[in-house]
This record gives sequence, structure tokens and C-alpha cells, in this order.
Amino acid sequence: MEQHTIFFGLLRRRHCLAPTWRGCFLMVLSFAALLILAAHEVHPFLAAQDPVPGGVLVVEGWGADYAMEAAIAEFNRNHYDKVFVTGGVIDQGAPLCEYKTYAELGATTLAKLGLNTNAIQPVPAAWVRQDRTYTAAATLKKWLRQHEMSPKKLNIVSVGPHARRSRLLFQKAFGKDVRIGVMAVPEKDYDPAHWWRSSAGVRATISELLAYGYARLIFNKPGSEPE
Repeated sequence: MEQHTIFFGLLRRRHCLAPTWRGCFLMVLSFAALLILAAHEVHPFLAAQDPVPGGVLVVEGWGADYAMEAAIAEFNRNHYDKVFVTGGVIDQGAPLCEYKTYAELGATTLAKLGLNTNAIQPVPAAWVRQDRTYTAAATLKKWLRQHEMSPKKLNIVSVGPHARRSRLLFQKAFGKDVRIGVMAVPEKDYDPAHWWRSSAGVRATISELLAYGYARLIFNKPGSEPE
């Protein structure tokens, strides 16, 4: 690169390389290819499938009925003693519903779908402004400790792209001594393989990608766990 000083050394003229139209085209093509690759890979990354059967089975109570059916299938397939249902306060339509938390609603749904009520344990979490998944996990940890249960493995049934964030936050709550697995039940509101073709898919995937980034890079455990 050449450079010449002018105007008493206060300015300099520089000659540098610039891409040709072919170079620009190649850069645009490469960027588009990376964008397409990211679009295909981001949803499978978020909708993690990494179960660890044989420990404690947990289902997030806000899940749709088909997620509860998947939890029942997993319960029967791997012979768990109980399924723990987590979830905080229902903040929409609560006056019309006899169930005040997603944990209670999810537990009742499991029973209505045929799971033995003796196998179902709801663990409601308190209302919080943010970090609801972490609060649900910390509440479950406290419940297990109070009942003198110390599982080494915990298997979460979640829905779609929420799964990886759920596993991350449960891991933060339970610590490194407990192995956390997760099963992502596929969303039925959109095609997971082509999530960008529907508004529901875009909303779910992009919002969960941002939320996962927050949970991974910014989130800090509260100073005290739920009472």
C-alpha cells in the first residue's frame, strides 16, 4: 500500500486494494450461503435432543397437550417413579381457571390424559418478573432437597426451541453434580425444518435464540433461591 504525505504532513493520500464486482459478488454469495446454513442449523441447535433416561423426569407445565402426551410416553418407556411438573403462576385468564399455576394445570392435564395420579407431582413456583424457567428449576431443587431426594440425573421434557435454554437454566440451578438431559417435543404450530416460512416459527426461533444468548452470556444466579 502506497501513501503520500501532503499539506505539511497533516494529510496523507493512500492507495489500497478494493474488491471488483466479481469480488463483491463472491462476498455476497458467501454471506448468503452462511445465512442459509445458519437458518437450517439454528432450530435443531435450540430444539436439543439429548435425553438422560433413568433419573428424575420433569415436564414444563406450560407445554401443550401433545407435550404432555410425549412426557407420558417417555414415563412409560423408561419406567420412572414420578414425573415432576414445574411452572409458575398463570398470569392470563387465572380468574376463569381453578388452577393458579402451570405446574397444577400440567399435572391435571397428565392425569386427564391417562397417567396415574400417584405418579404425578406438581411443584409450583412463585411469581417472578423474569427468569421464570430458572425459578421453576430452583424451586424443584428445593422441593427435592426437602424430601431428601438427591438425583444424579434429571430428564426434562420441553417444547421446540425452548429446550436448550431449559437445560442450561436447570443446569445452573442444580449444579455440575447433576446430569441434565432434555427432550424437545416438536412444535405443531409450524414446520421446524422450515421455521422461517411462518410468523409463528420466526417468533419462536428468534426469540429463543436471543433468550438463550441472554441465559448463556448475561444471566447471573440470584443471590438467594426461592423460599
